[in-house]
Amino acid sequence: MLRQPSAASHAAPLTAALDIGGTKIAAALVTREGAVAVRAQRPTPRTADAEAVRAAAVDCLLELACREEWRQVGALGVCSAGPVDRVLGTASPVNIPAWREYPLLKELSVVPEVSGLRTVFGGDAVAMTAGEHLFGAARGHRNALCMVVSTGVGAGLVLDGAVRSGRTGNAGHLGHVTVDLDGEVCPCGSSGCLERIASGEAITRRALTMGWLPPGGTTPSTALVAESARRGHIAALEAFDRAARALAAGIAGCATLLELEVAVLGGGVMHASDLLIPRVRRHMRRYAPLPFARLGIVGAELGSDAGLVGAAALAQGG
Repeated sequence: MLRQPSAASHAAPLTAALDIGGTKIAAALVTREGAVAVRAQRPTPRTADAEAVRAAAVDCLLELACREEWRQVGALGVCSAGPVDRVLGTASPVNIPAWREYPLLKELSVVPEVSGLRTVFGGDAVAMTAGEHLFGAARGHRNALCMVVSTGVGAGLVLDGAVRSGRTGNAGHLGHVTVDLDGEVCPCGSSGCLERIASGEAITRRALTMGWLPPGGTTPSTALVAESARRGHIAALEAFDRAARALAAGIAGCATLLELEVAVLGGGVMHASDLLIPRVRRHMRRYAPLPFARLGIVGAELGSDAGLVGAAALAQGG
């Protein structure tokens, strides 16, 4: 049964959030203090058609709309892997081939359960940045870079104390900046992109290329590569070090341009933060030798909820 949402969006105690990523689609009801009250989740059908991806997203929202708490919802924040166009309301996630300039906001607006909600849209990394700036590791910093390292690699910027998402919502999209001039071709159309070296899939692919094998015939994954790296496996360690090197190069470029105070690293790959963050800090000494480009490297504080909390933060502020 549908519970009608609140009409007073800014005063409502809960905000609905939808986070569409290359591995999972999640929805939640989030308090004004940034706590997740209720959640729903589906795997992303990345190899399916556009309608199947939409259906998974809508299913998450419908699961929440049947809850009694839905009556307390005042707005909906939506974020997606990018690139996005927040003006047109479209999403073209590099890791979801079925969505190219997909009219996401238009498709959501025809769902009766959410059609009455004021909706704010942004990229997933910008949402994560908003969440970390309000409630997490970037809190109190006026100039920060916040990164999502997961199926893909994204980033957002805090400049002069505010989240700056740019004209279309893609400012800070560091995952598709070239860090290897001779690197492999990226699905985005460029080559040598940071995402092709530092994403979870890239780390696993590199470890396999270097001779690593998952234990007992299990399916290769970044988590298994991390377990092997912690046990000292050379190929696994090299894959993480290469990713850290690429992250450091990208972060150093941003820090040199913008004089940032901190870089916050989050996303699914941060289950291996013990392998990545110390290495990124070490490589930063090489890529950011100028004093004004030096900055702190810290882990995100919102964990796997960063996108949801951030999407809600965008809606609360929008």
